[in-house]
Amino acid sequence: MPVTTTPHVLQVDEIVAHLRALRARQPVRYWAFYSSQLGGIVTDPALMVLPFDDHIVHRGHGVFDTAAIVNGKIYDLEAHLDRFLRSASLSRLPLPCPRAEMREIIARTAAVSGQRDGSIRYWISAGPGSLGLPPAVGAEPGFFVMIFGGLAYPDTWYTDGLRVMTTTYPIKPPLYAVTKSTNYLPNVLMQLEAQEAGLDNGVFVDEAGHVGESSNMNVAFVTEDGVLQHPKFDHILSSSVKVAPIVEWDRKPIGDGRPGPLSRALRELLERDMHEGTDRLIDVPY
Repeated sequence: MPVTTTPHVLQVDEIVAHLRALRARQPVRYWAFYSSQLGGIVTDPALMVLPFDDHIVHRGHGVFDTAAIVNGKIYDLEAHLDRFLRSASLSRLPLPCPRAEMREIIARTAAVSGQRDGSIRYWISAGPGSLGLPPAVGAEPGFFVMIFGGLAYPDTWYTDGLRVMTTTYPIKPPLYAVTKSTNYLPNVLMQLEAQEAGLDNGVFVDEAGHVGESSNMNVAFVTEDGVLQHPKFDHILSSSVKVAPIVEWDRKPIGDGRPGPLSRALRELLERDMHEGTDRLIDVPY
């Protein structure tokens, strides 16, 4: 609903109605949401909200991570929790609960969603109570978990490959690069720049010519003698759950400009591990 010049004071039922109308206009697939601030799980997307003065909202003082639900199991959650807790420590965010409790909440929220395939995203926030730079005195950190449809790569990325560019935006300093914070402005600007150029994505490259990462993915190379190489993880995020081939960089073709057998083999290995890697799968208690 457009903003009017004479706003009136909304009642609770009006607010909920407006939030539901907003969600009805958006193609969202949000199935379950846990909020430590609410003390439980909601399944109505209109109620999946945070206080406007939470530091994660107005200062970007929060961290997040992801995991995948594959055939009713959570894939590689422990590795992602390792990165999640490391990001929280680097961001000086106190933990809202012990790691084991986080794991249990994530699994329980996935179960409430009823989805056997999907994505999980979870956050720690510094908490509400202030619009200042430091968190409010006594603010309780928030923990949130979302079960949603995921951010799938377009089919053309697999069949035709990606076309990327070296972004004009500066690479993140190592501290911010290895912290999965909610401040994604450089990533957003990089992606928009690539889209405006008619390309699929951008890649950070430092002043010395060293490749960093893309807006939402790592970059790896296969040498002519078959060696897989990637940037050091001291200035990029580690871990990923998808593989797609790059066929063009800065308007120059990679190889013959078509997806090759190595990228397909890597993708198939990852997909097999996501279904059969029993040491990295956690059952969802449906």
